[in-house]
Amino acid sequence: MKSVKVRLAALNFLEFAVWGAYLTSLGAYLARVGLATEIAWFYAVQGFVSIFMPALIGIIADRWVPAQRLLGLCHLVAGAFMCLAGWYGATAETVHFAPLFTLYTISVAFFMPTIGLANSVNYSVLTRAGLDTVKHFPPIRTLGTVGFIISMLFVNFTGFQNTYAQLFTSGGLSFVLALYAFMCVPACPVAGQSGEKRTLAQSLGLQSFRLFADRKMATFFIFSMFLGVALQITNGFANPFIQSFGAVAEFANDWGVKNANALISISQMSETLCILLIPFFLKRFGIKIVMLMAMLAWTLRFAFFGLGNPGEGVWLFVLSMIIYGVAFDFFNVSGSLFVDQQSPAGMRSSAQGLFMLMTNGLGASVGTLVAQQVINKLVFSRPEGMEQIEGWSTSWLIFAAYAFVIAVLFAIFFRYRHNPVPSRREVVQAESEPIDSI
Repeated sequence: MKSVKVRLAALNFLEFAVWGAYLTSLGAYLARVGLATEIAWFYAVQGFVSIFMPALIGIIADRWVPAQRLLGLCHLVAGAFMCLAGWYGATAETVHFAPLFTLYTISVAFFMPTIGLANSVNYSVLTRAGLDTVKHFPPIRTLGTVGFIISMLFVNFTGFQNTYAQLFTSGGLSFVLALYAFMCVPACPVAGQSGEKRTLAQSLGLQSFRLFADRKMATFFIFSMFLGVALQITNGFANPFIQSFGAVAEFANDWGVKNANALISISQMSETLCILLIPFFLKRFGIKIVMLMAMLAWTLRFAFFGLGNPGEGVWLFVLSMIIYGVAFDFFNVSGSLFVDQQSPAGMRSSAQGLFMLMTNGLGASVGTLVAQQVINKLVFSRPEGMEQIEGWSTSWLIFAAYAFVIAVLFAIFFRYRHNPVPSRREVVQAESEPIDSI
């Protein structure tokens, strides 16, 4: 059992180290090469490919190819094109949007499905080992965040956060993960090899959309999409925002301005701790309360950015980073666990793909592009200095108001009756088994 958990922990470490190499710093690089007004496209495209690629790859994993092998193949392709994007950035005299965006898009088209695939591998291996996914997955997933943090700090202190070298870093890590997936990850069975006769819809994986027939699940997926709007905004714009204070003499020499990625890494450090809280909160309070906590945390995440600065107001930045752990984990990880437990065994991979479609697909795509328009109007249309800082502040407060409205609507419309796990004393008194439902 221990060996299984160690191997899965290493898988999660590498999976998110690949992403951490560029996710929070790519915006800074793009701004340095004159593509500040196009930042959103590089983050929105992660959403666009998530509309169909995770579901498609999930279908293949459910029906034909073992998930761990498909994970390795996807990382081989993703790594190759990310390195090509880095090569273009290194060799081009002037970096143009079209070629860089094309190479980057192909890479993320194969990377984004690996998040859902990695979840499916985790759940499948843990279940086959007789381990409770709600109890054992969050600590394993914590190593993913550790990998993300180490990757972020590496590109920060090497100076890669402002250069094309971050793309080479990500590509190289993808190659390492591909090799690891082929050689070290436990095998996952393919449902399609059972010999069971299936309808065309089942063969294509479209059965996961049947989850929408359940009003509870339909409401959950719709609000996941609305909250997904927030997912990539700080990833794309937090680094350029913090570095923009460098144009103001009062803040130019502040440590946070020069080490934005390291400051942002506090978010992921918080994430490692908050993941460990998920089993308790899910079993005690249920998915509705946990999701509401996430939505309110997103509200505070944005609001603290809007009110803080790297000087006397740096404590608000730190609070924003700390609250991110609740905002991200209580939404993404808890949501993934909820979908896994509500889905039949034969469609778990495709159901994870559907969850990715709604959150990182439709939600994140729309959210990032709209955020870019808000920021272009309120920030990049103004001269550098305090005028841009004021525009940033207004933008963050707008995003905070949006997250708060979503929280209120979710509280009203998502109906879910939670049966909390009874305490030992209650179990003895009632002489009944505990309920593990979330």
